[in-house]
This record gives sequence, C-alpha cells and structure tokens, in this order.
Amino acid sequence: MNMKQERHAAYSMIKVYLAILVGMVYGASGLKAQSLPFKPESSFQAGEELHYKLRYGFVTAADAVLSVKDSELQFSTPHAFHLSAWGKTSNAFGVLFPVDNRYNSYIDSKSFLPFFYTENIREGKYRRTDVVRFDHGNRKVEGNKGTFSSPTGQTFDLVSAYYFARNLDLNRVKPGQSFKLSYFLNDEIATLGIEYIGTETIETALGPLECLKFSPELKPGRVFKKDSKMYLWVTNDGNRIPVRAQVEILVGSVYLELTKATGLKYPLGQPLP
Repeated sequence: MNMKQERHAAYSMIKVYLAILVGMVYGASGLKAQSLPFKPESSFQAGEELHYKLRYGFVTAADAVLSVKDSELQFSTPHAFHLSAWGKTSNAFGVLFPVDNRYNSYIDSKSFLPFFYTENIREGKYRRTDVVRFDHGNRKVEGNKGTFSSPTGQTFDLVSAYYFARNLDLNRVKPGQSFKLSYFLNDEIATLGIEYIGTETIETALGPLECLKFSPELKPGRVFKKDSKMYLWVTNDGNRIPVRAQVEILVGSVYLELTKATGLKYPLGQPLP
C-alpha cells in the first residue's frame, strides 16, 4: 500500500467512526431528529481527552486526539463547548508523507447542535481550510462554496455528530438493523449506511470492555476491496467512546485503537444504573 492509499484509508476510518453513532440512532429510531431521546445526563464534560493510534499491520501510521473544552468564543447561548479533533502521521510515515489535520467544532452545551466548524488540512503540499456556519432555525448551512439547505433542523459536522450521538438513548436499537446517516462534509450532503451487529467484550489497552459493535458500508476502489468489511467497537457505558476500529484494505488491514482516556465523566466500562 502506498502513502496515498494509507492517507485515504486513515481519513475514511476517522470519518466513519465520528459519524457512525449518530447514524445508528437516526435510522434505528424511526423518529425525526428533533424527537430523538436523550440520556438524562450528557456523556462528556470539559476536560475529556481521548488518544488514538492508527496502525497498518504492526506499524503505527498516525496519532489522533479528541478533546472537549469550554468554548473561548461567545455564541447566542449561555455556554458552549469547543470540540477538537487532531490527526498527525507518525515519524516513520510523516517523513514520506506528512499529515497534520485539525478539526474544530463549537456546539451548544444543552442541545449539542453546532454553531461553527473549521477544518485545517495539511497533507504533504496540499492545503485546505474549510469554514462552516450553521443556522438551524432556518435550516441552512453556509460553507466555502455557498449556502446549502438542510433536510432537517439538525445538521452536523462530523465532530459534533459524534458528540451529539453519545448523548442519545440507544435502547431501541436491535442487532441486525441497518440504517443510513446524512451529514455535511466538503460542501455537500453525504450518506453512510450502517449495520448494528450487537454487543461484544473485547480486550483493549485499557483492559476488557463491553462494547456495542457496528459495521458501516464501504465503497470498493482505490483502497477497499469488493468484500472489505469495517467494524467499530464503542463502550457500552455512560461514556460511549470508540475504543477500536478495523478495516480491510487492498493489502492488509488498518486498525484504530484507543490508547488513553482522561477526564471522563463516568467510570470507564461501568454501566449506568
């Protein structure tokens, strides 16, 4: 696998694991976004930080960090969160093809809807900066290429979609159900199909954890084989954080694993009463 393929596989995996939780609930609940049931308490808090490693075989290809802070920007709400995601290739891969991508989303701490989103992409000599503004009342999203109409009053970037989904009640999701997710990305509405597999206890760097397991659909081509499968494991506890992802590519497999979690609101692996 060349560096371009490795970069595409890494981006595809990160995109999917951020989007998959909200997709699960949209399709399985059969409800409009405005009616989706929330858990009594949010699953995250300011100070949470999640560290991941992306591996190709036994080699660490990239590192990623997700974090939550109190927003330094002021919006039309008393309190907002600043969500950030950062991904960078490791030393060995970075010499051949350096990647340093940063994503920031500012959300209402009560509704978890995004106000403002930015992407700063640095991949080799390629540079891109995206700025997105959300107007949920008028169902509009303003991106680099203009203003887009939202199908519902709740539209997300990938980072805010992940944190929004962590706060939803998943009791109505059944194994074997398939569903689709729509979200705003690169100045267009994208769709992702997902299947819920069930629960599974796996060994992680932080010990054995009971997880919810999912499988999103893949498009064969430059990276994925015709029969490639992707799987994602999310803790079945109050935090609902991804701990592992795995996908088959044209040559070998790529893995995403949680290596460190600090500032969690709930004990890791402990179900809510």
